[in-house]
Amino acid sequence: MTRYRFLLTPTWLGWLAICTLFAVACVFLGQWQIDRREASLEEINRIVSNYDADPVPYSEARDLFDAAQADDEWTVVALTGEYLEDDSRLVRNRAHRGSVGYESLVPFAVAGTDDVVIIDRGWLPTDSSDGSRPEYSPAPPEGEVDLVARIRPAEPAINRGAPEGQLASIDLQEYQDELDYSLLTGGYGLMAEESPDPETAPRQLTRPSMEEGPHLSYSMQWLTFGLLGFIGWGYAARIHARNRDFDEAEAAATGATPHAISEDGGPVHAASSVPAQDRVREANRRRRITTGRLSDEDLEDAWVDQRLGR
Repeated sequence: MTRYRFLLTPTWLGWLAICTLFAVACVFLGQWQIDRREASLEEINRIVSNYDADPVPYSEARDLFDAAQADDEWTVVALTGEYLEDDSRLVRNRAHRGSVGYESLVPFAVAGTDDVVIIDRGWLPTDSSDGSRPEYSPAPPEGEVDLVARIRPAEPAINRGAPEGQLASIDLQEYQDELDYSLLTGGYGLMAEESPDPETAPRQLTRPSMEEGPHLSYSMQWLTFGLLGFIGWGYAARIHARNRDFDEAEAAATGATPHAISEDGGPVHAASSVPAQDRVREANRRRRITTGRLSDEDLEDAWVDQRLGR
């Protein structure tokens, strides 16, 4: 169509290239949100499958403490043994219900084995007068203890220091380096129940969220943004073509020489006679009169016409 031949000019092809690059970026961002949604769904499926399942005996779940995988998270394990309270540690800067505090880690010697695993007994609030320590730090039960815990993979090391007796993260390899005996460092147990019950215990961490988040809607929004770039380009082309047609029709109606159109869609004013320019000017003035968009010059001309009886 010759009407839209200007779309093949460098200017319009450049804008089309920009729209294409923007659309590609939006597709990648949309896919990123879809990947995040899939990761959330995988986490939800693990919670549904493992969190409320019957406890597995430690003898069947030992490998989960040695090398926990993502699919093993939240597996419920039953253990019997004894807490090694003297080697307990606090993990700093841990969030819980909108507050920041500590989590209490205690080594646990499993009965009938030489294994020592780490048990996270729960969350402790920060002391309001001294943020460098918890408000309270209850001792674990003494003697033989029956435990039910849920498997969590060990956390990676972070480049942050911690005071003596504290850890910056649940990095079990770093924890082991501070002890004179070996730990199973692939995963730890998040305590669910312990017997006998102590008089005071850390607060239990909340059940993990089952919400997948707004990732699907965000991905749709990004794809829509990418499509809108092409819609805007097409709409601008249509307006440009319509304006060209209007200018040509107006020039033909007034007898003026039509404007030539450059390759990039811009006007090239052809030489025209003075009377033709006057007719175009008069046509534009009458159009402003009909639309009510009068300039001071238009009002002066209208007053002159009225005085002269034109």
